[in-house]
Amino acid sequence: MNGEKFNSKRAPQAVGLYPHARKVGNLLFLSGVGPRVPNQKDIPGVQLDNKGEIESYDIAKQCHSVFTNIRYILEDAGSSWNNIIDVQVFLTNMKDDFSMYNKIYAEYFKDNQPCRTTIEIKSLPTPIAIELKIIATI
Repeated sequence: MNGEKFNSKRAPQAVGLYPHARKVGNLLFLSGVGPRVPNQKDIPGVQLDNKGEIESYDIAKQCHSVFTNIRYILEDAGSSWNNIIDVQVFLTNMKDDFSMYNKIYAEYFKDNQPCRTTIEIKSLPTPIAIELKIIATI
């Protein structure tokens, strides 16, 4: 069984053919979640040039926006922030962004401390600097 699919109306639409989350047993698997905002062209903390390339970005704004989107998806699927058990973090610039990301992460996860893996990647499908993949219980 592939599990039940969930989509949140409060989170940005997926950029491909996949749901925001899928429930299998008592586990909820979230697809990669970035900082985009539903029904808006601008991405929090991102300045694009006239070719659509990243000119500058604010990793702190992107982190807060990603965490908001994750919270929406979790709640709309019947879970919660405190049920997160595993986090995979994808950063496009580990050297410059990890310290700020880690500081903000500690604010959000001070009570619930899930397992975490942080990976540097070359790019993401949209002009963003961070994406998270989450596993939570329901």
